[in-house]
Amino acid sequence: MIKKDLEQELKWQALLEKLEKIVGKRPADLKSVLFLIGVQELGKGIKEFSKEEKRDLMHIAICKVLSFSGFYELEGLDETGWPHWRIKKKLPHFDVLEQEKLLKMHVIEYFESEINFL
Repeated sequence: MIKKDLEQELKWQALLEKLEKIVGKRPADLKSVLFLIGVQELGKGIKEFSKEEKRDLMHIAICKVLSFSGFYELEGLDETGWPHWRIKKKLPHFDVLEQEKLLKMHVIEYFESEINFL
């Protein structure tokens, strides 16, 4: 593991520990953290979400965090208050490990810059 990867992993573990203290349960994986970001970005509080809404929340989170690299931009909110994103530039082809690294990097950035959490 190179130094940059190790630093990211240490930040990731610190984020999971902080989220565990707040949520009361350690997020199981990246998808769990993305779900929390989606709920935060939706701004409607904690409630029961349908399977489709959960999928949409994940999409909101992915668009939000990838907006830090300019891949997406917020288009606006629909009539029910759900955010919609527009692709600004095509994502490069990454393998699964590279995709996860990119998402984790931006999730950490989200909690550092948007939430002042780390």
